[in-house]
Amino acid sequence: QVQLVESGGGLVQPGGSLRLSCATSGFILSSYAMSWYRQAPGKERELVARITSTGGMTDYADSVKGRFTISRDNAKNTVTLQMNSLKVEDTAAYYCNALDSWNPPRPHFASWGQGTQVTVSS
Repeated sequence: QVQLVESGGGLVQPGGSLRLSCATSGFILSSYAMSWYRQAPGKERELVARITSTGGMTDYADSVKGRFTISRDNAKNTVTLQMNSLKVEDTAAYYCNALDSWNPPRPHFASWGQGTQVTVSS
């Protein structure tokens, strides 16, 4: 059974940092590119960051480029999103998922985890 368990969210002031983790099980992590998505209330889910299966290449949404860093540890079955210089507009629920393809990026698992809430507010 595939599991994607996101954690690490919380309430942080603008300019602060958070480190999100995605613990995976039930599939071979090293076989997939992985991604972080986010969804704010009333908005569609958007791709924030992605990383190839070996970690050799990463890509980011323009809105987070230079502030967020995605990484992975295939041996520990985890994917991490380091978020620095957080802005109010980063407030959203964050989800991880494998990718079916790189271009265009397409989530692999139809069932998403519970997500982790990030709230940036003063």
